[in-house]
Amino acid sequence: MDRSRYLYGPALRYFVTAAEENSIRAAARKLNVASSAVNRQILMLEKQLGMELFERVGRTIRLSSAGEILLAHTRRTLSDLEATGAELDALKGLRRGVVSIATVESVTEALLPEVIKQFHEDYSGIHVDVQVMGAERVAQAVEKAEVDVGFTFEPPDTNTLNIIYRKALEIGAIMAPTHPLASETQLRLAQCFEYPVAMPARGISIRARLDVALSHSSNGAHSSVEANSLRFMKHLVRSGEMVAFQTVIGLEEELANRRLLFKPLVDEQLTHGHFCVITSSLRRLALAPAIFLEQAEAILEKIAF
Repeated sequence: MDRSRYLYGPALRYFVTAAEENSIRAAARKLNVASSAVNRQILMLEKQLGMELFERVGRTIRLSSAGEILLAHTRRTLSDLEATGAELDALKGLRRGVVSIATVESVTEALLPEVIKQFHEDYSGIHVDVQVMGAERVAQAVEKAEVDVGFTFEPPDTNTLNIIYRKALEIGAIMAPTHPLASETQLRLAQCFEYPVAMPARGISIRARLDVALSHSSNGAHSSVEANSLRFMKHLVRSGEMVAFQTVIGLEEELANRRLLFKPLVDEQLTHGHFCVITSSLRRLALAPAIFLEQAEAILEKIAF
């Protein structure tokens, strides 16, 4: 049921749909109303606000700066309405709710599955939706109210995000047990670059920290492989002399079975990575996500990283 039809006028709903479709006609088809009705409501909204919400480009439309601000606000408003509706439905016994999560790849290896497993044992009626994406995109999804909770590294320092849980983690070199460096207890980056190295692509959170440390190195280090998937690099180092870099998150099974080794890097310029659980400060969590978040915090506090 679309509660916004009853609690909000058509102007905002038509505006959001037009923005998502980049077209008045496409929005009209999706809403099952006349194009003229959509256009009229948007023009009325622009008149009331005293500014244009769209730039008209032929038959397509593009959000103006004012339109982008209004879209972000409206999405948060509609998301809060959906969350409130979920709580009302729970009171009526119609359903238990939904939890939407955005997460970086490494967290999906063992950490998040364990959190969801324990949560599902207690709240089997709650549906959990998980989307895997890069760290920057996780923060954006939380800010824009596209998801309830984010599991990420190094979220931006902004008043639109709440950091619910934060854990500093060493960045280390990972390698096969047969690697020549396997007997070392600690390593420096220069030692690793004496062998073929897989570097995380720009955009992965630890890459910026590695680049800072490497900028102080005099050996002119060059990687053999660069990839935007920590999972891929993890598999890459299993069968040869390749070295990659990661925190312990995402390596739980391999470290337990000694299929891979983790060697902390001790370069002075290499700072810790920070694993965080985040929510939006601009909206209140519904009952189901709030319960999930509380339980996730309790589980994470018990885990020995």
